[in-house]
Amino acid sequence: MMGLGILLRKELREQLRTNRFIAVVAVFVLFGILGPLTDRYMKELVDAIGSQSGGFSIAVPPPSLAGDLVQIDKNLSQFGIICALLLAMGSVAWEKERGTAGMILTKPASRAAFLAAKLIAISATLGVATILGTGVAYIYTLLLYPTAFSLAGYAAMAALMWWILVAFTAITLLGSTLTRSAIAAAGVGLVALLIMGIVGALPVIGPYMPSSLGEPARALAMGQDPGWILGPVLFNLALVPALFVISWLVFRRQEL
Repeated sequence: MMGLGILLRKELREQLRTNRFIAVVAVFVLFGILGPLTDRYMKELVDAIGSQSGGFSIAVPPPSLAGDLVQIDKNLSQFGIICALLLAMGSVAWEKERGTAGMILTKPASRAAFLAAKLIAISATLGVATILGTGVAYIYTLLLYPTAFSLAGYAAMAALMWWILVAFTAITLLGSTLTRSAIAAAGVGLVALLIMGIVGALPVIGPYMPSSLGEPARALAMGQDPGWILGPVLFNLALVPALFVISWLVFRRQEL
């Protein structure tokens, strides 16, 4: 991939210069903190509101390590996917719309390197954010609960969570390559999220969807048996390079 190193440095500098890196990390850290706090104090908050409102009550389960993990996973996964879509949706489309893609590719740089630099840079940003977000969530769990997650299992959960985000980045990057509209690229990612959510409920093929890795990931963090996950993990590891190849095949035929 001719010019990958130069293009990757350019993409990483842009992540920092435009404050996208800082914004994504801030989102992950914020919701990493809110996960344990929400589970630990939600019942007390609801009970206090109910006692002051004439007996009004809502059934809220008591705080638990499992509930804490659900909050952490839900917050970071949902907002992580939104961040992945926002980072990737204009990565190629905007460059084509402004004409900068053609200018960059007149230099000694291949189209494969152009796409790879964007995918790697966004994945790196999401990786750092995932480490920090899950890290602060683990620290708050240690402070708020008498027991903690299996550290090795929790790290495996964080790795799977990150790869789910990388998969949605690759999907949205493909959408950004197919079109000159960042909004349309985001739509591709959202449609893929919806379809995968539906397919994830089906037997046999459901566990292979990226969004279906959340349940075994939580089991690993709790030190429980996640079941047979080798096939789904290998499938999702292969999914990202397959999506990248499709993006490259589309991009190499486009006039810029």
